[in-house]
Amino acid sequence: MPISPHKSQLLWSNQSASKLQELGDLPSWNLDDLYKGKDSDAFEKDQTWTKSASEQFEARWKGNLGDATHKSGDDGLGAAIREYEQIEEVMGRMASYAGLLYFSNTLDTQNAKFYGDMQAHITDASAHLIFFTLELNRIDEKDIANGIENDALTAHYKSWILDLRKDKPHQLQENVEQLFHEKSITGHGAWNRLFDETMADLRFDIDGEELPLEQTLNLLQEADPAIREKAAKALVETFSKNLRIFTLITNTLAKDKEISDRWRGFEDIADSRHLANRVEREVVDALMTSVKNAYPRLSHRYYNLKAKWLGVDELNYWDRNAPLPETPKSLVSWDDAKQIVLDAYSGFAPEMAATAKDFFDKGWIDAANREGKAPGAFAHPTVPSAHPYVLINYMGKARDVMTLAHELGHGVHQVLAGSQGALMASTPLTLAETASVFGEMLTFRAILNKTEDARERKAILAQKVEDMINTVVRQIAFYDFERKLHTARREGELTSDQIGDLWMSVQAESLGPAIKLDDGYKTFWTYIPHFIHSPFYVYAYAFGDCLVNSLYAVYQNADDDFQVRYFDMLKAGGTKHHSELLAPFGLDATQSDFWDKGLSMIEGLINELEELDKQLG
Repeated sequence: MPISPHKSQLLWSNQSASKLQELGDLPSWNLDDLYKGKDSDAFEKDQTWTKSASEQFEARWKGNLGDATHKSGDDGLGAAIREYEQIEEVMGRMASYAGLLYFSNTLDTQNAKFYGDMQAHITDASAHLIFFTLELNRIDEKDIANGIENDALTAHYKSWILDLRKDKPHQLQENVEQLFHEKSITGHGAWNRLFDETMADLRFDIDGEELPLEQTLNLLQEADPAIREKAAKALVETFSKNLRIFTLITNTLAKDKEISDRWRGFEDIADSRHLANRVEREVVDALMTSVKNAYPRLSHRYYNLKAKWLGVDELNYWDRNAPLPETPKSLVSWDDAKQIVLDAYSGFAPEMAATAKDFFDKGWIDAANREGKAPGAFAHPTVPSAHPYVLINYMGKARDVMTLAHELGHGVHQVLAGSQGALMASTPLTLAETASVFGEMLTFRAILNKTEDARERKAILAQKVEDMINTVVRQIAFYDFERKLHTARREGELTSDQIGDLWMSVQAESLGPAIKLDDGYKTFWTYIPHFIHSPFYVYAYAFGDCLVNSLYAVYQNADDDFQVRYFDMLKAGGTKHHSELLAPFGLDATQSDFWDKGLSMIEGLINELEELDKQLG
């Protein structure tokens, strides 16, 4: 069914018709590879099957896993894991389909109902599977070792079994896990959905025209400072009007997390995320310390330069991502963006470009900016038996090209890791950003190498520096903000002003004295979805960017087998620790100087910018 455009969307489209024509035909994804429709026979069959299969799985294996470690074949532990994986695969397919439909238009009530119903169905069905990982982790180490040694199928899942056992100290009794699981749909799941639907429904008044969030944020990158200021003030006005609901959502979810962490025995407020990421707290602390120490050399220094280039003593916060005067004014069409990214990927490895090309050719990308569509961008892996899907909101800016390169990097990674199967394909967040940031770097370098005009080169370099600051400095500031917020929430509920004050403190520290922050900016914490959906996710971006900077330096000086080692790393999925994956490249994230090396690349680009600026006079 075609999506009916909202009045504001029509107004925006009419006023920007020429710009939209420049972009060309923007694709919407085709979800038929998952299911032909909500009422399709295949979907109804899988819905029935997951219910019965999960019940039968519980009946067969509950209480019998210890004995299964001494058997092989269809009676061995490996057979139980394979059966569990098959059920997870089908449930993952159903959840992916419902989720992608919902995110394509969060304002469609039928999509929202379908999404909610599927969450409920999967919650009910998977309740029969909760015993499995709990019971598996209660098995004696000797018996686990015996199963792995004497059964080939169990040995196939060795990395998953050993990885799962890291969760053992934080697992609860089965009835408590059951309660947590079943109440998630009316607990944090419901608050997440409230945030999404509230955010999708917000409108921002620009000269009498009401725009959704994505288009309003996009105006902060316009060349005209008056437009940027209007967009910023419209954001402040609407965020302020909705501050109570975002404050309530944030307080509730922070308390919900505290309860869960307390029951599970996590010491630090971010330890559950570190465990999920399979990264040590000390490594993340070292990353945070290195980035914060680099604030003066990176963001403070760069924004001071940018203020000078724009002819002001201080930059208003809405000028932070303003284009330089040297930035080309024309938009990048969708076809040109596609070619730019595929050419960059092909220059590294033709097979990488071939995999990315499938996303364009087979309807795996949703790029159009529509009413109700989820803001931002993501690559959803779905399940290994299908393929990933990419969502972006493409508006033709150079940054949108980089976003496309980023999400396609995720997509390629997810395709390559799919061979590991549903249980082992997923990569921890710290390494999940590797391929995406590497794809961005390849695209940036390809564009820069083709740019001969010194002024254009300056604009491209400046944008890359800004993107890296946004990825590293800004995300570590986000992480710092979350740490302060969750720590303060443990002492009691926080007011909007208290949250805003925490936000302003970390923003002032990270952005530096060249950025002028007024009271309106206190509301800008409200729209960051990572704070809601994935607490402490954000440091993964900084981890990935610094890692890729070091990795790219290896690539520039490596022999011909770098691509082979790189693809082996991506294909590993979640089967190896970051130390194992980085070792073939001579990199070690536990070393104190590792992060400084990654940050030095950003500093080097700022040096290059300064030299170029001197040449231009």
